[in-house]
Amino acid sequence: MNTHDESPLTETPDSQRKGFFPIALVLFSFTFFTATMFAGGKIGVAFDFINILWITVIGNVLLGLYAASLGLISARSGLNTVLMGRFCFGNLGSKLSDFLLGFAELGWYAWGTATLAISLTKIVGIPEGWNIPLMVLFGFGFSITAIVGFKGLEWLSRISIPLMFLLLVVSIYLATRHIGGWTGLTSAVPTEKMTFATAITMVFGTFASGATQITNWTRMAKSSRVAIWACLVSFVIGNGLMVLAGAWMAIVYQQADIVEVLILQGLSLAAIIMLCLNLWTIQGPTIYNVSAAACHLVRTEHRKTMVLASASIGIVLAVLGMYELLIPFLLLLGAIIPPVGGVIMADYWVRYKGKYPLLSQAHLPNFNWIGLTAYAVGAICAYVSPWIAPIVGIAVAFVVYSVLLAVFPVKQSQLKEA
Repeated sequence: MNTHDESPLTETPDSQRKGFFPIALVLFSFTFFTATMFAGGKIGVAFDFINILWITVIGNVLLGLYAASLGLISARSGLNTVLMGRFCFGNLGSKLSDFLLGFAELGWYAWGTATLAISLTKIVGIPEGWNIPLMVLFGFGFSITAIVGFKGLEWLSRISIPLMFLLLVVSIYLATRHIGGWTGLTSAVPTEKMTFATAITMVFGTFASGATQITNWTRMAKSSRVAIWACLVSFVIGNGLMVLAGAWMAIVYQQADIVEVLILQGLSLAAIIMLCLNLWTIQGPTIYNVSAAACHLVRTEHRKTMVLASASIGIVLAVLGMYELLIPFLLLLGAIIPPVGGVIMADYWVRYKGKYPLLSQAHLPNFNWIGLTAYAVGAICAYVSPWIAPIVGIAVAFVVYSVLLAVFPVKQSQLKEA
């Protein structure tokens, strides 16, 4: 067993466990993502400010509870999502979750890499011919912290999070003064229409796929309590602040992009700093997630090699135009990723009664058809649902797995601990 490179194929050993602050810091940087502000911007032009506050709180509390549920399981078991996939999908069936989770994060990585390159050329005013070379530069540059591992992500977060938070607060203050204070904010009239349920769906859905993969870090938590509180704080506050700030800027400037807003406020240098720091803090954890899925997919412990290979694929996707596909990509992720979490929770609590056997001692089939079926039904229901698609996917997958397990009990030999 390799315990020197963050144990990509085994339970996290006690020597690699962390306390609340480092876990929360990395999770906070993961959720502190300006792309989430676009969802907030759409909500900001469709509701009055008081309802925006309620939508932000409800959506992010639901998201935080989902993340905390998976965080608890990962902290108790020492396993991340792809490793837990072996129990609920089978030894070979788990390659489905490897591919889904890797694909989701790889798409985000390509989008972020392209976004920084394209935005930087526009802000600085250099020729568009620099876009592709910058994508290559940033694509490999972002991977440095992921190659270092958890420690690299933690130290980047220590520097970037306070600075980004300060820039965001300054921008919100200027925006509030621009519109005439609290009175101006609360008197703004919505210009678009959206249902309350749709708004909650947007808040939950924009980071549901990310919440499904926070286990890559919560598996390192010293206790389940540490994991739960780190998830709640990072998602409710971090992601909540992004949604609220996007809505805030949309009300004042009809623009949710914090970089564009900072430029409008005459803070171009701050805009460049915010753009670079924000994308670096999200890109590091994102490519780390991809490498974790890739390690499990090909069953290798060479995580650093997988980081570089994944970054290379992300660069290719960025060059091919991933920048233009964010909205349909988000809608797809909201349907296909959260049901994985629903199956994992049902498998852990209903089948294994809250305690996995050690991976090295577990008797697992190549395919767990109950888990694969539950996932498929959950994903289909989420995709066609007019309601909160990610929550529908999670709930349906959980219920279908539990029902199928009751109808077709798993042989006890598969559950035996050696």
